[in-house]
Amino acid sequence: MSTSPSPSPSPKTGLEALLTPEESVLVLIDHQPYQFANLHSHEPMMVTSNVVGLAKAAKGYGVPTILTTVVEDRGGLLIQPLQDVFPDQKPINRTFINTWEDQVVVDAVKATGRKKLILAGLWTEICVAMPAIQAAGEGFDVYVVTDASGGVSAEAHDMAVRRMVQAGVVPVTWLAVMGEWQRDWARTDRITPEDQLAALAHAGATGIATLWEQQLLNTPVTVAAGTAARA
Repeated sequence: MSTSPSPSPSPKTGLEALLTPEESVLVLIDHQPYQFANLHSHEPMMVTSNVVGLAKAAKGYGVPTILTTVVEDRGGLLIQPLQDVFPDQKPINRTFINTWEDQVVVDAVKATGRKKLILAGLWTEICVAMPAIQAAGEGFDVYVVTDASGGVSAEAHDMAVRRMVQAGVVPVTWLAVMGEWQRDWARTDRITPEDQLAALAHAGATGIATLWEQQLLNTPVTVAAGTAARA
C-alpha cells in the first residue's frame, strides 16, 4: 500500500515563517506631506506614530532600513519624526511609482542579503501594493505593515491588502513585527532597554503603561522616620 508523501513545509507556516532581526529588511515608502494630505483610511497621526515606532524598533534591533520618497520636490520631504530616527540617512528619491522598478532601491535591498522584505508606505493601493506584488514574484517573503500604511479610502486600503494576500504577501501590524523580532522578553541581546522603550512609547495604552512601569521601578522608595525607628 503506497503512502502519499508529506506536504512540503510552507514558508507561511511554522516557526521559520516568523520574522527575526537577522533575516529582515525594512523599506519605508513615501511617508511625505503630499501623501498624507489624501490619507483617509486611517487617522494620519496614528499612521505617523506607528511608522515611527516601527522605525525605532528596526533601528534598535539592527534591521537594515531603507527610506524612500517619490518626487520630493513636489511631494515634500520625508516627515520629520521619521527622518529624526535616521538623521544621517538620505531617503532614495524616485520618479517610479512602483518602488521595485527603481533599481537603486532594489540594489539596496539585495545588498543586505536578506529575503524577508517588510514594507510600509503611502498609499497602500499603489506605492505599497506594486512593489509587494512584484517582489513576492521574485522570490522575496514579503510582509506589509498595514497600520503603518494607508490609502485614499478605507476601501482602497482594504482592496489593496486583499490583492496582496492573493499574491502571497503577509499582512501584519507594527507591534506584531516588534514581537516577532523580540520573541522572548527575557532576551537582552537584541535591543537595549532604552531603544525598546523608545519604540514602545508609540504603542498606545500599552506604551503608556510600560513607561509608567519603568517610572515606578526607577522611583526610590522612601521610608518614613517613624517606620524606620520601629523596624
